[in-house]
Amino acid sequence: MTDADPGLFGPSSVTWHMHGDPMMWVAGVRALYLQALHPRAVRGVLQNSDFRRDAWGRLMRTANFVGTTTYGTTEAAEQAGTRVRRIHSLLSATDPETGEAYGIGEPALLLWVHCAEIDSYLHVLRRSGFPLTDAQADRYIAEHRTSARLVGLDPGAVPRDRAELAAYFDKVRPELAAGAEAREVDDFLLRPPTHPLLVPARELLWRRVAHLAYAALPPYAHELYGRPAPAPATVTRRLRATGTLLRCVPARVRWQLPPKHILRAMARLGPESRPAPYKVGR
Repeated sequence: MTDADPGLFGPSSVTWHMHGDPMMWVAGVRALYLQALHPRAVRGVLQNSDFRRDAWGRLMRTANFVGTTTYGTTEAAEQAGTRVRRIHSLLSATDPETGEAYGIGEPALLLWVHCAEIDSYLHVLRRSGFPLTDAQADRYIAEHRTSARLVGLDPGAVPRDRAELAAYFDKVRPELAAGAEAREVDDFLLRPPTHPLLVPARELLWRRVAHLAYAALPPYAHELYGRPAPAPATVTRRLRATGTLLRCVPARVRWQLPPKHILRAMARLGPESRPAPYKVGR
């Protein structure tokens, strides 16, 4: 190992190894489904986003932020956080029923987005076969008080383990609903706009990812959306099969896809920093 800057997490963290797993893409879509169930949060996205016209660009910007904060230098991660906080400070949304205007950087909204992401990453990866003990899962949640700070949250107000995360979701559930905005996100995730020549690929590949991500949602989310999911055992089998298939693709091939944060981190820190499930807890 070199003495280069390992960034905010580093190769000794659970985050470093989890975020290199290909099932993070499925987990990210699950997070979008879950986040859309908070009316104030999803309204802020729809009123300030061009995701309908730039779906791929938005997805890549999110992936770039996660990759930078996980594998980038400390300076790069802090700069990414500064950009996000600055953007949040400039944007607002309006409740169409009450006319209330509110900032999308409200701590309650940022906390919902954060918890939906962390829960989705952890749930999908563990359920698809990524090996984590309960203690390592708690450690992962605690590590992401750092990412919460980057987007403007007080780390002390963010869940630090599975019990606190579950308690948070129990507390926030009465605020959730599948309103018109959530339905719009649902429709978008099933049929994102694409070039006519790519429609067959969307139907063959993307819809499978979207359906699997939706199936992995918690039961209360299925109830709110009103669309049933397969039996839990069936969903787990599908997640494990998908995880097994994707993990068969050589990591060096997967990591060549943009934005290549892992390859840059390995070049900076040495080949022994390569993310791998078996290294968690070492």
